[in-house]
Amino acid sequence: MSVTSMRQGRAVRISRYGGPEVLEVVDHVVDDPGPGEVLLGVRAIGLNPVDWKVRNGWRSEGHDLEGPVILGLDAAGTVLAVGAGVESPALGDDVIGFDLPGAYASHVLTTPDHLAALPVGLSFEQGAAIGVPVGTAYQVLRTLGLTAGETLLVHAGAGAVGQAAIQLGREWGARVIATAGGANQARLRELGAEPLLYGDGLLDRVRSLAPDGVDVVLDGAGTLDALEASLSLVHDRRRIGEIVVKEWREEFGISAFSASKPGYLSDNDIRLRHEAVPYAAALAAEGRLALEISHRFSLEDVAAAHRLSESRHVRGKIVLLPKQA
Repeated sequence: MSVTSMRQGRAVRISRYGGPEVLEVVDHVVDDPGPGEVLLGVRAIGLNPVDWKVRNGWRSEGHDLEGPVILGLDAAGTVLAVGAGVESPALGDDVIGFDLPGAYASHVLTTPDHLAALPVGLSFEQGAAIGVPVGTAYQVLRTLGLTAGETLLVHAGAGAVGQAAIQLGREWGARVIATAGGANQARLRELGAEPLLYGDGLLDRVRSLAPDGVDVVLDGAGTLDALEASLSLVHDRRRIGEIVVKEWREEFGISAFSASKPGYLSDNDIRLRHEAVPYAAALAAEGRLALEISHRFSLEDVAAAHRLSESRHVRGKIVLLPKQA
């Protein structure tokens, strides 16, 4: 076991729900790892839309915030200390942290089951970009049973989840059609998708490429245009995977998935998400999965990062970079 007494760290927390102005960057003393725990020195943090949905109370279901909460779920860094009984990872290992509450920090205490090895050749930023977006895409496509030879339609293909879905679909032998704005059409094509513009007339545009419809849909847009096209094109509504407007599950008989909400993820959902991380990391290390980092912010500039993410016009991934002691 390594000693970490009186180590100082920084973290981003909220003490109330609200806009980006409620984000507080605070100093704190970092605890030593207890038995079975690992202390991670964070080098990069993945910002996910779920983070600002927690911050603004959208996911609170009317409940008050219970004490200060450190945001975040995805990170990558180096093991600084391990508690008694931990055999792997070892001191000094570079790792990916996933499903990691409190990831918006320079140091995070966690357990080995929330860590995966960071392959040689992958940056910390790339490692931090895997957890929620790739885990979501992997969970949805595995649950909906996408197989080789089928056609997958991805709404909002330029975002982090959309890019992951396109590449997983292609990796598994599916044909992929994806939507995005005009500026991102070339990017979708680079990833292996047949690109289309979103918006008015979407159904007809998809029909022009897939006259017989599609087999599976991953909807990361949550717009009425996307919903209309999905319902009209898919052969079985249960194979529409909605990750934005969960209420549509009951209204339209489609499948809905949570980005990461306690009580909404089954044991199998969690298993798939955890399975996705080392799988995706290996693909990325082999050059078979691109992890696009579009914007980098310091931990102190987290409010600006949240504003950008909330604009919903981000291609790829936003990462936060804590200062190194």
